[in-house]
Parts: sequence; C-alpha cells; structure tokens
Amino acid sequence: MKLKLCSFFSLLFISMVWLRAQDYQISFAGSGAATTVATVKVENLTQGTEITMNGSDVLHLKATITGIETVNSDVTSNIVFYPNPMNDFTKMKFVLPVSGETVISLYDISGREIVRKQDLLTIGQHIYEIHGIGEGIYFARIVSGRYSFNGRLISDGSHSNNTKIEYAGSGETKNPTVLKARESDSKGPNAEVFMQYNTGDRLKYTAISENYRSVFTDIPAANSNTIVFNFTACSDGNSFNYPTVQIGAQTWMAENLKTTKYNDGTDIPNVTVGTVWESLTTPAYCWFNNDAANKDIYGALYNWHTVATGKLCPAGWHVPMDNEWATLAYFLYTNGYKCDGTYGGTYAIAKSLAATTNWKASNVTGTVGNTDFPDKRNATGFTALPGSNRYSDPGGEFGGVDGTIGDYANWWSATEVTNTIKAKGRWMHYEDRVILH
Repeated sequence: MKLKLCSFFSLLFISMVWLRAQDYQISFAGSGAATTVATVKVENLTQGTEITMNGSDVLHLKATITGIETVNSDVTSNIVFYPNPMNDFTKMKFVLPVSGETVISLYDISGREIVRKQDLLTIGQHIYEIHGIGEGIYFARIVSGRYSFNGRLISDGSHSNNTKIEYAGSGETKNPTVLKARESDSKGPNAEVFMQYNTGDRLKYTAISENYRSVFTDIPAANSNTIVFNFTACSDGNSFNYPTVQIGAQTWMAENLKTTKYNDGTDIPNVTVGTVWESLTTPAYCWFNNDAANKDIYGALYNWHTVATGKLCPAGWHVPMDNEWATLAYFLYTNGYKCDGTYGGTYAIAKSLAATTNWKASNVTGTVGNTDFPDKRNATGFTALPGSNRYSDPGGEFGGVDGTIGDYANWWSATEVTNTIKAKGRWMHYEDRVILH
C-alpha cells in the first residue's frame, strides 16, 4: 500500500501534466486501378502497434513531448469516478456544457492512449463505465469543441483484459442523450483516428480498395500530408488478391505466392513425398513440411519446373530475372536502406526487406532476427517472411534447422543456370544482414 500512496501524492503534484502531441495529420487517396480507399491498416513498425481505420478518415498522429495542459476556464464541470480506486470497472460522470462531438480518451501514466470513444452528445450530465484496465494510474480526457477537462483514476487491476468505455446514460435512463455513437474502430466519413507516435517512428500502411491492396511505408515529417496509394491488379489462379508495394521504379508483390493453380486456371500438382519431389522433371508445389497451416503466412514452395512454365505468377506479373533482383538491391543500397556502413556491400539491405514478425531471434548485431536498427526493419514494406525451401536432393528434404521454419527466406529468379533444372535466386538468413545469391 505504501507504493500506491506515494504514487497518489506524486500524482497530486503532476495531475495537470500531460504529454502534449505534436500533430501529424494524414489523409488517404487512391490511384491506378482504384481511386477510393476503403480501409487502411496502419502499423507502427518501431513500436509494434497497429490500428485499422476507414480510408476516408484522417489519421492523427500524436508525437508526445512534455507539456502543461490547462483546463478551459469556461468549464465548471469535473470528471467524477466512483469507485476510485477501481477494480474491474468504475463509473465516470461529467457534465457537458455544450452539445456536440465528444472524444473520451484514457491514457496511462506514460501518456499512451489505451482506449478511446467518440460520441455525439447533448448538453448535460453523462455517465460512462470503464472496464478492464490494469493496475496503475490513468488520466481521462474529455474534449468537446473548445471545451476540455481531465480526471485522474487509480486502478488496482482488473481480472479482464477487455479494455473498453461504454455509455451508461445520463443517470436516469439508459442512453437517452446519445445522438450518434461512433466507436474508435468503426467511424463514419471524415472522422479523426488518433494513434500514439514518436518522432522518427516508421509506419507501414496497407490500403484496401475492392480487390486491390497497396502497401506504403513512411517516416512522417510534414504536419499535414496525403498518401496516394497506387492500386495494381494482382490476382492469382485461385483468384486470391495480393498486396503490392512500389520500391524505386519497381512494383513487387508484398506477400509470398500461395497459388495452387497457374494463371490460366489449370492445377499445379501437389507433391508431398520427398523421394518423388527429388526426382521430378515436371512442375509441382507443396507447403512447408506438407502442412497447409503454413499456407497463409509463408506461401507455397515451387520447384523450378513450375517457375519455367511462365504461368505461375498472376496475369501481368512475372518471376523476376536475376538482374531485377540486383536492381532492387542497388536501389536500397544507394538510398539509405543499408543497415550498416561496412559489412555486406550492396547486399547488406536484408533488414529493410524483412518482416518484423516470424523470424527467429538473433544475438548478432544488425541481423534480420533482432531489434537493432529499428529504422531499417521492413522499411520498404516488402515484408519478407522465412518461408524456407525444399531441396531437390537429398530425398526432397525441407530446409530449416531440424525441419522448423523461421530462419531462411528463399526466392526464385527466372534466370537459369544450367540444363533448365537450376536457376539463380535470392535468400536471407536470420543471423545475417545481407540478401545473397
């Protein structure tokens, strides 16, 4: 109890200290195969957080610095919590001086927004219930037009992990004065969606419009900006639609191919037996370890004969030539995507291509599998995953350590080496920083 009392008295001193946001406002538009944006998934690659929002909404990033928040002097209302401290839930009561769009936010002691709700409320008293927050000190902030006021809440911890704010009425009847509810994860046109952001964090945006998906990465710099996604058709023989990403002058698929059909709709044979795979002179595919659960994350594994048909990729797409892989590497090397200044030459750019999840951990500095150089991690949006491989010999074994997945990524090129049974390609390893031939 001593720790809580100390925290409480300290809080009295800093109760009006807030982490004020430097605002970055970002809107979205489409071009190419679609001109509207339905939804956007925003991932903070540096912090490992994400939100999904409507494409018509405005993303409001809050890069926090220490500042003082002053309650508007025209507001006589305070926020009252009961009980306070709380356990599983508390009620929050306040009096709104005007009718209008009202934002209710709850922040932890570091200034991170943990839950948010937007409602269109009438003038007068309102009551909300707060559920499922962990042990600690929290600040509530209510903003409506030019009015804002703050409250302080202490939680002893909840048995539930489902953090939420729910409207509980005006104190007499349930929901009599909510004119229009709008949850933070389901907004109407042109709403603002807030996301905690620190200056220098890299964001990855995945936009969806009809059957199209487009990926873009960025470190926001301008206070107001519009991101225009270039939507490109990329649908395989199974009619699955892939996200695409532009890197330099090239457009790449941002997900591993998983089709079981050629782009003309004919089937690709599925071969599971290793000794059969080893001796094949015809096309085939498989899932890693013959486990279809690997399909959606890592995609399929194809032998060279499948690649050589020229019908494997979605219509309008092709397996890259070796020189096209080299063009990608050189662009990244010359445009600041290299993860250090000495090792690996042109090809020390694997970290900028690698996904931020699913790789094994590594203790080697600057490699794909650890957290060094967070500004480089998947900086391109390519999102390379360790889908491993299957050897043509001996015995059609699967790659990886002890038959597990997470340490290698391997891709074909369309450049043959000898006798139409081998080709150049690219691969990366979790304990390296280069993309290799």
